[in-house]
Amino acid sequence: MKNLHIKNFIALTIAGIVNAFGITVFLAPVKLYDSGISGTSMLLSQITPDYISLSILLIALNVPLFAVGLKKQGKAFTIYAIYTVAVYSVSAWLITDVLPIDVDMASPLAGEDLLLCALFGGIISGIGSGLAIRFGGAMDGIEVMAVIFAKKIGITVGTFVMIYNIILYILCGIILNNWILPLYSIVTYYAGLKTIDFIVEGFDRAKSAMIITCKGEEICAKLSEEFGTGMTTMQGEGGYLKQSKTVIYFVINRFQIGKMRNLVHEIDKTAYITISDVADVFKQNK
Repeated sequence: MKNLHIKNFIALTIAGIVNAFGITVFLAPVKLYDSGISGTSMLLSQITPDYISLSILLIALNVPLFAVGLKKQGKAFTIYAIYTVAVYSVSAWLITDVLPIDVDMASPLAGEDLLLCALFGGIISGIGSGLAIRFGGAMDGIEVMAVIFAKKIGITVGTFVMIYNIILYILCGIILNNWILPLYSIVTYYAGLKTIDFIVEGFDRAKSAMIITCKGEEICAKLSEEFGTGMTTMQGEGGYLKQSKTVIYFVINRFQIGKMRNLVHEIDKTAYITISDVADVFKQNK
């Protein structure tokens, strides 16, 4: 329990409410589908008796999956995830059955415009899912199943989730005998996916530079002087000429790439530089 934090629960509460708003106000009224277990619950709620609501299905389908993933993901993640889904479920019930909001036939904000509903539903639900992931939980049990089973069948986690969603949208088209809604749901899925990336990884991701040079001390001194940050050096050896090399690892933002490259090549024209995206930078303050 010491690994659980109140700020995470607050953020996960917001995540569940935001996700429920996107689903119930934009997607469900026009019968568009979210991805994963959330989308599966939306489909089942439309073809089962009225007393089997979206809220009930969200808990009934997600909680067992999180429980299965307990050993793989740990207790803290499982508690956070179940709490998030519970908030999502209760919020969806409040919006559809308690609050004076008419979400039966059309979106209260976007009407019957499928494109607007797909885009805004995907973005808003993506914000909720992204917040859930960023603060240690999850909004959908299919991601847990992907972590457990994807490697066993020889595919990536992303591919596992994508295959599941493709199958889900095909089933939606077959069961409802309508392919327009599943196709628009793909727009929702893509909008949600990109939003999750932004929330989890940041709008302006840092960049890591790896510099391989024969003049490591000079370059480190110049970069430290210009940017005021530290860096890590490692000793290496050229694979062909067997020359001694210094490998410099350096984190910058995208606006500093050009200046860094010019400074390095002013000192060593033969320096080899690679640039990679960095999702998060964690620094322990003294």
